[in-house]
Amino acid sequence: MKKIIYLIIAGLSFGTIQSQEVRDAVRYAQDNINGTARYKAMSGAFGALGGDLSSLNVNPAGSSVFSNNQMTLTFSNLTTNNASEYFGTKHNEKLSDFNLNQAGAVFVFRNGDQKSKWTKFAIGINYENTNNFNNTIGAYGTNPTNSVGDYFLSYANANPIKQQAGIPLGVILDNSYSKLNYADQQAYLGYWGFLINPNNDVDSNTIYNSNVPAGGKYYQENTITSTGYNGKLAFNASADYNDKIHFGLNLNSHFTDFRQKTLFYEDNKNANSNTIDLVNTSFENEIYTYGSGFSFQLGTIIKATKEFRIGLAYESSTWYQLNDELRQKLTSGIYDYRNNASPSFENKTPDSNKFVVYDTYKLKTPSKITGSLAYIFGKKGLISFDYSRKDYSKTEYSIIRDTRDTNINTEIGQTLKASSEFRVGGEYKIQALSLRAGYRFEESPYKDNTTIGDLTGYSAGIGYNFGSTKLDISYANAQRTTQQGFFSQGFTDGAKNNTKTDTVSLTLLFEL
Repeated sequence: MKKIIYLIIAGLSFGTIQSQEVRDAVRYAQDNINGTARYKAMSGAFGALGGDLSSLNVNPAGSSVFSNNQMTLTFSNLTTNNASEYFGTKHNEKLSDFNLNQAGAVFVFRNGDQKSKWTKFAIGINYENTNNFNNTIGAYGTNPTNSVGDYFLSYANANPIKQQAGIPLGVILDNSYSKLNYADQQAYLGYWGFLINPNNDVDSNTIYNSNVPAGGKYYQENTITSTGYNGKLAFNASADYNDKIHFGLNLNSHFTDFRQKTLFYEDNKNANSNTIDLVNTSFENEIYTYGSGFSFQLGTIIKATKEFRIGLAYESSTWYQLNDELRQKLTSGIYDYRNNASPSFENKTPDSNKFVVYDTYKLKTPSKITGSLAYIFGKKGLISFDYSRKDYSKTEYSIIRDTRDTNINTEIGQTLKASSEFRVGGEYKIQALSLRAGYRFEESPYKDNTTIGDLTGYSAGIGYNFGSTKLDISYANAQRTTQQGFFSQGFTDGAKNNTKTDTVSLTLLFEL
């Protein structure tokens, strides 16, 4: 009868269920300043300006500022430098990536009715890579106290914060890895990987202890390699009323393709009397997330005077529909003394190492509002300022995918906050030559300002007008610090990482 009860418990755990994390939500809620070289050179401060394809990402009213049809293509080279420090050990990783970052066109139609105050209409289509995920981060060092075994232990034992009951040993013994939910999978790997031991061997046991030799001084390595992007295709329409007020609308199609592989390694030389002596652990996780989403934008640009412009724009939430595939592989190096007084070294790999396809789920990112000011110095130049605000605590998963992790939206609300962004840019023209520069500051989306820190960026660029063709080049630098735990619970130590990005962009503009 007891066997039947635990088979029922295991059956209730069956299915494609994975635990979500706050960091996953932030990844898809954040955007970067990408786009044309002119846009990047001025740090994206285009909300009251328009007249640039990438300005439509800030304020869709900007397309009716164009005086003629245009098409642009932008190529960018992104170099990312990560400097990490983990318990005093420093390490650098550098990665470069070249891609087609932006492509779009706008078509302007003048109203033939001379009596109408609707003087001009415009439609546009623009694609941009809003976030480039290609990156490599490495951290190495000796942890004086904590081991990765605590991660597996936190899933196996009761966890009141996650409203998680201890996992019965019978569930682990009577099921394969692929038939368990995410929390139970972690306990399964920890048990069969010899990192945790049950308090007793009965099926009803829900208390576990760490099998990692005590004593600290655990040498650890953590490498994170990611690839992919967030893309946005905007369909734009706008109108100019009396050459004074511009109104615009964007309908945006979003798509994401993200793959991340993490490899954590730990070894120790601590003396112990364990029946199974755990020497080292290698834990590999690979997540593949893909899907699509929709958002819309509304905006207006008001020409208060010939020189002074005011912009206001609203960007809705993005409603994503996403899919996850996860692969995990745990390998433990052990000496097994159970049947041998002088055993040889063995590598043990529990059943896993296959992609588990999870159910489709939904994610809603927060909306954003942007206010802008700009001053035009005739044909000599301009200066522009944007202020944006986005409340990351409003990020929300529409379904709970792990019955043991019912508080993810509550955790998001408690962990994240509203974030402000400031952007300022300027341009000075010398006949056909244009000189540009910009600055931006973006607050951390986290309340602790540490998990992800504030971002500071500088930019500069140059452009030349050949007549019907223009060539723009820009350089942009941004940096921020992060300190995220290697794992979400149990073992939450992580390296402090300083990320610097350098982007060189080249835009070709053609008048049609």
